[in-house]
Formats: sequence, structure tokens, C-alpha cells
Amino acid sequence: MHINLESDYAVRLVHCLACEYLSEDASGEHRLDAQTISERTAVSLRFTLKIMRKLVSAGFVKSYRGAHGGYRLAKPPRDITLRQVIEAVEGPYRFSRCVDDDYICDCSPPDVCAFRAAFDEVTRLVIKKLDEYNFDMLASKNC
Repeated sequence: MHINLESDYAVRLVHCLACEYLSEDASGEHRLDAQTISERTAVSLRFTLKIMRKLVSAGFVKSYRGAHGGYRLAKPPRDITLRQVIEAVEGPYRFSRCVDDDYICDCSPPDVCAFRAAFDEVTRLVIKKLDEYNFDMLASKNC
């Protein structure tokens, strides 16, 4: 089982911007253009632009137009978690659709379904673990 490719790439893109954020001088005006981000992360330019739109919309990345445009993090890397980035491109994390509130379970009654209880526990554990990792931690280990 894997996160989807778009989430994998989104994590790489935010990591790239976090590394840039941590290396900035006092002016804080360093921005990376999409081509540079694409090259540094080995994500195609087309896919980089698609994912960046989602990250901008979610409020994790700021985009700037013009000759000195580009992208930068909208908030400090310590305030962005792995879960937030994954959910920005995939939606809320659920181990199985079974734990979605609007899912209609075939079990009768659904609140005693052994699968739902197990999948709900796994979902909560994964969310908790993903929230423990922020991009300050990740970037400080590998930039």
C-alpha cells in the first residue's frame, strides 16, 4: 500500500520549499520558480504546477507573478505537517471508505462491524503519526 503519486510529489515539493525557507537570509525574499522546483524534486513541470495550485489553494504555499515571481512557503515549515500536505491533495485520510461518515455498511448493525472498528483505529493511528512529522523536522534532516 502506498500514498498516491500526487501526495508523494506534494511532499517533495513542500520539502524543497522548506529547505529554501530554512536557507533564506534575513530578507526572506527567496522564491523558487516552478522550473527550479521541478528540477530539484524530479517532478515533471506539468505535475509540479498542478500540485502547486492545490498547495496554494490550501494555504501552504504562496505564489508570486511577474519577473521575480515564484513560490515560497506561506507559513514556517514547523507549522506544516505531513498529514496536512497529503490531505491537501487527497482529501481527508481514511484507511478505508468504511470509516467515512456517509458510508453505508452492509453489516447489521454497522456500529458493531469488526472491520469498521479496526479500520477506524488504524486511521486514527496513522493520522496521529503523520501529524508528528513537520517540514522543519524533515528539512533539518535532509536538504
